[in-house]
Amino acid sequence: MRLLFRKAGEFFRDFVSIFKHISDDLEMYLKLDPAAESKLQVFFFYASFQGLMWYRFAHFFYKWKLKVLAYLIYYFVRVVFSMDIHPAARIAPGVVIDHGIGVVIGSTASVGRGTLIYHGVTLGTRKPCSGKRHPDVGENVMIGTGAKILGPIRVGNNAVVGANAVVLEDVPDGAVVVGVPARIVKWRRDFCDDGKTDREHSYSETRFDRLENLLETGKE
Repeated sequence: MRLLFRKAGEFFRDFVSIFKHISDDLEMYLKLDPAAESKLQVFFFYASFQGLMWYRFAHFFYKWKLKVLAYLIYYFVRVVFSMDIHPAARIAPGVVIDHGIGVVIGSTASVGRGTLIYHGVTLGTRKPCSGKRHPDVGENVMIGTGAKILGPIRVGNNAVVGANAVVLEDVPDGAVVVGVPARIVKWRRDFCDDGKTDREHSYSETRFDRLENLLETGKE
């Protein structure tokens, strides 16, 4: 009986934490998306946020072995929002998926807080196999439109992946990578007036505007 009550308490705490994570996501949308004017606007009219929000419920049910519910939500998100986020994937609170259409995040992938993911991004695998096969993305990473990050590799904190890049090897912290296959061309600190590479805490006058071309076209 004591074990049952403990499990019930853990279940309730995990369920409540979903709403804290959703709140963190909303806050990050306001910080990282210049088009976001209010939490209400993001909550009701941002399809990418709604897809991420439903993923958080699917992940909760998957963690608690309620996989039928998890996969029903997963299927709903795929059909309605055109986002394929596996419920087993680990996405930290405070992540932004911009536009959302065409985003694919595999089952063993992880994404750190403060990361900005544009549409058409794939966090996928290089070959069908069991075990760890998807990438780990660090904190405050920016991943441009159409980028593909493939295999059990790591993208370091504060890294930038340019549009349409294909990343097949580990990316160091703070590196800016572009191309097919992706290669290091700069370091993120080179774009920042105040030396801060964490977009959440930077007060740079450029507000990282010089990175927009890399994220949208793959060119500086």
